[in-house]
Amino acid sequence: MKLVVRVKLLPTPEQAAALEATLRAVNDAATWVSTLAHDQRVFRDYDLRKHAYGQIKDRYGLAAQAAQHVIKKVTDAYATLHANLRNGNVGKPGSARRERVQAKPIVFRPSAAQPFDDRCLSWQMDARTVSIWTTWGRMKSVAFTASADQLKTLAAYRKGESDLVYRDGMWFLIATCDLPDVPVTDPDGFLGVDLGIADIATTDDGTHHSGKGLNAVRHRDRELRRRLQRKNTKSAKRLLKKRRRKEARFAADTNHTIAKRIVTEATRTGQGIALEVHVQGDGVRVI
Repeated sequence: MKLVVRVKLLPTPEQAAALEATLRAVNDAATWVSTLAHDQRVFRDYDLRKHAYGQIKDRYGLAAQAAQHVIKKVTDAYATLHANLRNGNVGKPGSARRERVQAKPIVFRPSAAQPFDDRCLSWQMDARTVSIWTTWGRMKSVAFTASADQLKTLAAYRKGESDLVYRDGMWFLIATCDLPDVPVTDPDGFLGVDLGIADIATTDDGTHHSGKGLNAVRHRDRELRRRLQRKNTKSAKRLLKKRRRKEARFAADTNHTIAKRIVTEATRTGQGIALEVHVQGDGVRVI
């Protein structure tokens, strides 16, 4: 079972500058490789390496592993785009939207996330620091903070790549952990869960998980955004930017808390969980 653990980095100003320069360099390189892939119509990882690998190292001064990760990031992005095209997610063939998407290469933001493998990134769990490759050289003793549970999971199960992420002025590492699969047993019945708006979830044993608090926060934030947008001052724009993900984080935390309560109850009683989905014309269908 794959699980991701996000830890917050606490870099010094010099380390933060090196991380920022690194993200900018690898994403500039990714945009250049993307343009090359689009123009040459070369989207397979192996084929694109032959066209771009040497030039990336010369143009942007990237290490060998970083250059390979840049190429893989580009091929993965185009694989996702082509899957969306096949599934019709960007419009029907011949539509203006589809033609617009296909006409331009993928562009990577200067601060887009970048994967690092164990050759570019090493963890010192006891010291709570990491050593990470940057375009300014190897940055050692970059501090990070994590909960006791996160540290335990990282120490026991971390495996594979970790993504360097810059968001809202903060630095994060998102590490992949490979946990052993939990043995599957036959449930003793099912706990039905009906999803809604007024009540986020209602179980068939009569337990209601209310969405009243979440809806109140959404209403309050909507009114606050309206007032700040009307003011349109620099301070209002700063506050809007600061709060832009706060509501989403609160909603995610609320949903996660409710989900954990339902899973805990189902585990305690040995039951499985069945979601009750209302389908117009068919009544209630349980999946």
